[in-house]
Amino acid sequence: MSPRWHERRWDEPPPRLPRPLTPAAAHDLLCDGRVVSYELVPWGSNYTFLAALSHGEEPEAFAVYKPRRGEAPLWDFPDGTLYKRERAAYLVSSALGWDFIPLTVIRDGPEGIGSMQLFVETDGDPHRPQFTDAHRAELARIAVYDLITNNADRKAGHCLLGTDGRVWGIDHGLTFHTDPKLRTVLWEFYQGEVAAELLADVRSLLESASRRGALAAQLGELLARDEVKTFFSRAERVLEADGAYPSMSFYRRRGSPFL
Repeated sequence: MSPRWHERRWDEPPPRLPRPLTPAAAHDLLCDGRVVSYELVPWGSNYTFLAALSHGEEPEAFAVYKPRRGEAPLWDFPDGTLYKRERAAYLVSSALGWDFIPLTVIRDGPEGIGSMQLFVETDGDPHRPQFTDAHRAELARIAVYDLITNNADRKAGHCLLGTDGRVWGIDHGLTFHTDPKLRTVLWEFYQGEVAAELLADVRSLLESASRRGALAAQLGELLARDEVKTFFSRAERVLEADGAYPSMSFYRRRGSPFL
């Protein structure tokens, strides 16, 4: 029997996970679990589905499924590449040891190949998270990440406060462009100082031949060669910027060292 598909209402509360998953179990379900049902999420310009995954009949995990065929054409990004950028974004977060992007894989689904990302369970309205000063360090890390990945679409609703108390980042399909595209709601960090520990994480990745080479190989399977090269150049320039975020106006100006 084919999976069920209906459109999710705007006022429907987010689902609750059937039970906590170990990282290994989550990876197994995301890669090989059967999609027992999927619901169209009624916002965004691309087709996005909330999928229920299981090895049996009852849901064991929820995931956000973004099929390639549901991507709206864009004038500035190559067609059919956004789902690959979602996976690439996860790989960079993982390589840096920041792990704020939920586990994301590429696999086939009911609507064809696409990205499948582990669903983040939240309390309250996921589009209006109640961040406090205690979350500032996590948001500052995301601001550095957006800079080096050239994130063109950091909206407020793309930072989620999970029931685990962590800040999670989602929706990274518009990343890794070679032209300056940075758009973010995290304005307050720009022109401020980048935390020393964040710079140390970036430096550690770039200066490790094995880690850098492994990430470059992974990204090379998902992105254009120039996009991979430019990503590493941006990361290097973060270390050359005297430990400071650029101003947004400076970043957009022709000739910026972050281009």
